[in-house]
Amino acid sequence: MRRSRGFTLIELVVAMVLFGLMAATLVVFLRPAFDSYLATRVRAELAAQAGQALNRMQNDVRSAVPNSIRTPDASCFELMPTSSGGRFRRAADTVNDSAPGCTPGADCSAPLDTSAATTVFDVLNPLSATPAAGDFVVVDNQNPGDVYAGSNRAAISAVAAPAPAFGAHRITVASAQFPLGYDGGRFVVVPAAQAAVFYVCSGADGTLDASGNGKGTLFRKANYGFNAAHPGACPATAGAAVMATHVRSCRFVYDPNQGATQQNGFVSLQLELARNGETTSLVFGAHVVNAP
Repeated sequence: MRRSRGFTLIELVVAMVLFGLMAATLVVFLRPAFDSYLATRVRAELAAQAGQALNRMQNDVRSAVPNSIRTPDASCFELMPTSSGGRFRRAADTVNDSAPGCTPGADCSAPLDTSAATTVFDVLNPLSATPAAGDFVVVDNQNPGDVYAGSNRAAISAVAAPAPAFGAHRITVASAQFPLGYDGGRFVVVPAAQAAVFYVCSGADGTLDASGNGKGTLFRKANYGFNAAHPGACPATAGAAVMATHVRSCRFVYDPNQGATQQNGFVSLQLELARNGETTSLVFGAHVVNAP
């Protein structure tokens, strides 16, 4: 009978030592590469999160009602994004109206006259987004307080299509007299679903917690209505949408380019995120057209 032969104790010890050396070698050479991969992945995720948040903020700034940006401090700012805008009819259609001074209807145009209260007006151009009942029309916003107080803002009650000769849309609004003498002929639409918007960076004090994470959160607060008074501080964030977490620091600076015309402004948006000791910092800028 032939006896089967196994491993001797010395062979097992040698095999264990060799495997240990191989494992140690793999740890020494592969661990840094693996850690580097994880760090790169975390930074990429932070950059993507910061980029998405800043893009949303930048889009809101660029579409905001002229002169509607208000900043209590560098950690928050308020604005009023728009959904569309265009040109309104400034005078009656003397060619196609059924009679001079006729009442707006199927055979009569509807101009917006700033010298009297307006209830209906024609829009001369197609709108990128057709407004809905409940949205707001804003005309000639020269000062931030005007649109928030409502002195140049009126609620839309209906949107219809007039005869093609009169324009692309006919908008009916709650009776309002828009700023007297405004001759720009432009208006913008503010969606009722969000009204004014506040971006608030809360809890970001520039330091990290014990896990190497930023302590703050970036919020987008909307649909709270309109506050006539200039905000003295950043608002509470209860119910606000979360735009970014692990925020280490943020800074929002608005320069309205104060002057005789105040035609342009600029908003600097800085956001720094940190997670597991890895940090990403992005800075975006957005130009603001402040000519109503």
